[in-house]
Amino acid sequence: MKRKSYFATKLKQATHLLFFKRHRKPGVKGWELRKRLGANYPRILAMLNNHLKKLDLQVKTVFEEGPTPEKPTLAQLDRARFYVTLRGDLTPKETKMMGWRIDDIAGLAITISMIMTKRGKAPRKEVEQLLKNKLPGWRVDINLDRYIRAGYLDQDEHGQLYLDWRTRAEIDEKALVDALMAKE
Repeated sequence: MKRKSYFATKLKQATHLLFFKRHRKPGVKGWELRKRLGANYPRILAMLNNHLKKLDLQVKTVFEEGPTPEKPTLAQLDRARFYVTLRGDLTPKETKMMGWRIDDIAGLAITISMIMTKRGKAPRKEVEQLLKNKLPGWRVDINLDRYIRAGYLDQDEHGQLYLDWRTRAEIDEKALVDALMAKE
């Protein structure tokens, strides 16, 4: 009984850490989870992930430096960021409730796709030109700035756009590419 109470407390703490934003970025770093939950935090997150499955949510691990390792070590997990994201897809009705217009979402998909085809970075001017062919011209700068503020994209001082943390956390890039290829 004591063991069950221990894990229930740890699950509750993990939920609080993941759901409540304390920093500029949502989610929590692995080292913060280890500090609060102990060295077995990956096991606790797996249990939480199992509970969240019923709600169509999941705990997502994003490695900010470099590619995602196949079997990450505890040290790599300590540097990773953990988020709660949707497990499944949104219906069109649910997508409307996000507060974004359908053409804003389409613009984001186009932008992410272009950056992916350019090996992870693309000049902002090229992205703007592509979006001006698909969206009203006056919306292009507004949308790109919105994508950057929301964390889907990042821009360096040379005007290069990159995929940012939120794209890696929320968007299944392989499924996006597969969906785009299926449409051709």
